[in-house]
Amino acid sequence: MKQEMLEAVKKAKEDSKPRNFTQSIDVVITIKDLDVKKPENRIDEEVFLPNGRGKDVKVAFIAEGELALQAKNAGADLVLTREELEKLGKDRKQAKKIANKHDFFVAQVDLMPLVGRFLGPVLGPRKKMPKPVPSTAKPEPLMEKFKNTAKVRIKDQPVIQAIVGSEEMDDEMIVDNIEAILDILDRNLEKGRSQIKAMYIKTTMGPVARVI
Repeated sequence: MKQEMLEAVKKAKEDSKPRNFTQSIDVVITIKDLDVKKPENRIDEEVFLPNGRGKDVKVAFIAEGELALQAKNAGADLVLTREELEKLGKDRKQAKKIANKHDFFVAQVDLMPLVGRFLGPVLGPRKKMPKPVPSTAKPEPLMEKFKNTAKVRIKDQPVIQAIVGSEEMDDEMIVDNIEAILDILDRNLEKGRSQIKAMYIKTTMGPVARVI
């Protein structure tokens, strides 16, 4: 199937109109013979992409004291304090803006109850609830990990859509990343990747190119 994936990646790039930003490349997979009403058939995992996402990710930290300072020094895109978090609880529009703009959220563990209260309503539906970390956590390795991470989920529908790179990446590197996603299916589904009904590749704004 590698050749089919390579051809679909190439076609997805060719069929995509030029945009004024670097588009992501996504894989979309529909699964057959899977009852998503059963909790054991749902998937919610973070996958390490061997060749990274191909573009920077935006990471927001919700922290105080030393962790907040270190996150700023490490180049976090946003650092929210307890006070700013409480303000966002009263400004749903701004909270949504922040939720949409950032790919990953990290929160100091003792601030998680406040996060749930003030940001939970906007982060929850977007599947962006923060990763809780102790106040002694080091931000740099966390941020490095996020640059190479894709989220793979099956919840209400037997469909996966996951980022596997960017349009500027080499086709072979993108296919290697797709393989990492398929490995998740092999580990979680009874019949592994043979339960794939259809698979497509697409850019952020472009049409789909069928693999199988």
